[in-house]
Amino acid sequence: MTTSLVGFCLFALVVTMAPGPDTLLVLRNCMRGGRLSGVATALGAAAGSLAWAIGAAVGLAAALQRWDMALTVVRLAGAGYLVFLGAQSLWAYRRGASGRLEMPGESAGSAPAAGRAFRQGLLSCLLNPKVGIFFVSVVPQFLPNDHATLSTTLTFGVIDAGIAAVWLMLVTAFAARMLTWLRRPRVNTAMERTAAGVLVVLGVGTAVESV
Repeated sequence: MTTSLVGFCLFALVVTMAPGPDTLLVLRNCMRGGRLSGVATALGAAAGSLAWAIGAAVGLAAALQRWDMALTVVRLAGAGYLVFLGAQSLWAYRRGASGRLEMPGESAGSAPAAGRAFRQGLLSCLLNPKVGIFFVSVVPQFLPNDHATLSTTLTFGVIDAGIAAVWLMLVTAFAARMLTWLRRPRVNTAMERTAAGVLVVLGVGTAVESV
């Protein structure tokens, strides 16, 4: 069991560290609302990962994988949410840029409250069925033969959520230390446009893969 746990932890860490929508949301919300918004987004994403682990343990993710229509619907919903977030960022930036002059250190768009940032992180993860399929396809490779599948899968889910939370909080801490630089007008503009563009591209890419 110890060998399986260590192997899964290392694999989950590598997967978690790969940049994706969750990391991008954490950076964007941290830049807009500071450390608290970043932490809330990270915790939301970790909660979403844990929810997928529970779903995988009871067979939901496997059912989605077998039922093509349901999987497509979830993927399209996730793609639409990413495009919505990206378009919302672009619209907030354009409205802020055209409506008033920004003061140094002020970011385009409204700073998300902690509750809203948590929901964004949660929905970003919940609407990404790849997280659930990860548990269905990868976790079985680490399951010991002499342990119950349900309890071990839930244990791995808690570990994965913990790793995600710690990594995204490290991203938040790094971004928070860089806020003065990130909120410079030119840097902020570039970051807002880049984050919004990448979210839209990720959403469109996911939608294209799903149809």
